[in-house]
This record gives sequence, structure tokens and C-alpha cells, in this order.
Amino acid sequence: MSTAELKIDLISRIANTEEPRIIEELRRLLDFELDKDAYELNPQQHQRVSEAKAEYFAGNVLSEQQADEAIDQWLDGK
Repeated sequence: MSTAELKIDLISRIANTEEPRIIEELRRLLDFELDKDAYELNPQQHQRVSEAKAEYFAGNVLSEQQADEAIDQWLDGK
């Protein structure tokens, strides 16, 4: 399906949607994707990024396989 066809299909679906939550979520997603300004982090986010960088540089990382196993264990415990 071409981009033009996808747009027409999406417009049609939005026009026929009665659920405001879906329309609001689509708007939020488009606003985020189309915003070309730099994302500003708050102080807590800056702190967490700094902590994550320090963990990475200290070698406190998981391989993809280790992460997958940890996620699977967590999901099994739910």
C-alpha cells in the first residue's frame, strides 16, 4: 500500500471512529513525531541519565540474552 493510500485509509478510519481516547492518542503521537524541537529533560530525568551512564561505563550491563531471561522471569512471576 502506498503512502497516499495509507493516509486515505487512516483518515477514513479516524472519521469513522467514535472513541475519543483513540483520536486523542493519535493526536498525541502525531504531535510527538512532528515536533522538531529538542526534548527538554527535567532535573530528575537528567539525574537518571547520569546514573545510567555511570552504570554503563562501570560495566554494569546485561547482554541481550541476559535481559531477555530477566524479563521472562519477571513475566513468569506476574
